[in-house]
This record gives sequence, structure tokens and C-alpha cells, in this order.
Amino acid sequence: MRDDSWFEWRGRQIAWSRRGSGPAVVLCHGTPWSSALWRPYAEALADDFTVYLWDMPGYGRSSQDPGHDVDLGVQSEAFVALLEHWGEERPHVVAHDYGGAVSLRAHLLHHVPYASLCLVDVVALRPWGSPFFRLVKENADVFAQLPPEIHRGLVEAYVGTASHRGLSATDLAMLVDPWLGVDGQAAFYRQIAQADERFTAEIEDLLGSVDTPTHVVWGADDTWIPVDRAARIHAAVPGSTLTLVPRAGHLVPLDAPVALAAELRRWLGVVAS
Repeated sequence: MRDDSWFEWRGRQIAWSRRGSGPAVVLCHGTPWSSALWRPYAEALADDFTVYLWDMPGYGRSSQDPGHDVDLGVQSEAFVALLEHWGEERPHVVAHDYGGAVSLRAHLLHHVPYASLCLVDVVALRPWGSPFFRLVKENADVFAQLPPEIHRGLVEAYVGTASHRGLSATDLAMLVDPWLGVDGQAAFYRQIAQADERFTAEIEDLLGSVDTPTHVVWGADDTWIPVDRAARIHAAVPGSTLTLVPRAGHLVPLDAPVALAAELRRWLGVVAS
């Protein structure tokens, strides 16, 4: 079974897809990525699980209306509404980067129950955001006016730093293409401009109340979100477990696909049995 559809929420069009059958697993992407990063994993898991992919508003195939906020507060509310739309009350959730803050906010602030939670190199603890990220945030209007060819080069160079082993031309295009064109370029700088650590500050002291089996997975060579965050999250979430993936940077799904796929399969096999 495979469904590809759209969910209208507060004037936004949220792209989502579903495949497979069995216990529900939701894969949450981060920034500046899209659900395309998780697609091979969804295909691999579909033999045993009903796997959901979705693009956060402003990302991937979802709408990029300049009048719509795309901050982490909005994204977590969209996730809550999407889970209700799907009718999934206790899914297994696997989250990367921003997806961690989104899924944690949904659980801790909106009281959405999960069957389990797997956090892969997530945004969850302050400080976060590279010097480049902060520079763009402070000058988003200026960067949004860059000539298209310079914008493309900047985005390609930026996302390339998230990989430890280097990106293939195919993977680079998959990550960069949604941010090209008039709408994509504006959306790229808008999501950075609206990034705010207050959205993680609101949940940091609540991590001790996470009441679902939680597994933390981290690229040992992540330069975007250093590995000490993995240890801090592991220490903060009661009963959580931790796995470090060697020779992998922030883009663990691309840097170490075999290792990550095996780890997700092992984890989901334990918590879904």
C-alpha cells in the first residue's frame, strides 16, 4: 500500500505519504532537509511497518507561502494535527535535526503519546545554530536578495558541511533543489530567520518527563550539533539508550546508511515486539 496526499491545515498544504502495513512509524525530517532524506528508510521499513513521511510547512513539497510562519512552534502544532488526521494515536517516531524539537514539543507540550521515540542528531538543547546560521538569521532579508547562482552555491556549500564523508551529486541535488527558484530561495532564508532557541528552551527542563521508550543515535563526527548533546539528552531522558555512529556527521542518514538502517531496525524490533 502506498498513499501520497496533501493535508490542508491553517491555509498550508502539507505533503505526506504512507506505505507498508503494521505498527505505525513516523519519520520526521529537519532543516534544511525534507522527507526525501528519509525515503529510502521508509521503503526498507515498509515490509514490517506502516511508515509515514511528511514535509514540514515551508519545506520539500509542502507549501512555501511567505505569509505563513514556519517556526518550531508552528511545526509541532502541524505535527499534532497531522497525527490526528492520520488517526495514529501512539506511533513510533524517528526524528532527525529539527524533527527532534518538533516531536518533543508535541509530546511534552501537547501531550501526544508515542509508542517509542528515536532521536537522531536532533535539535533539542541550547545552544544550536552554526556561526553561518546565526549570520544568515541576522541578515535574512539581505541573503534573500542574492542572485540565484550565488544562492545555489551558498546552499550547496552549507549543506555539504553537514556530511562527514561528502555528498554525491545526486544527494546534493536532493537536498538543495527544494530551495531553488524564487519561492524556494525566499523559503530557505525565512526558515532560518524564524529559528529561535526559545522553542527548545521551553522543553529542556521537561526532558525528564518523557515517558516513552527513547533511543538517542548520534553521528560521532557531527560538527553541526556536537556529540556532547547526545550525552546530555541521554542523561536527561529517563531510561533512554544511546548509540554513537562512527565516521558519520550530522547527515547520518547519508553518511552511514547501512549502520543507521540496522540501528533503526534493531530499535524498532525491540520496542514494537
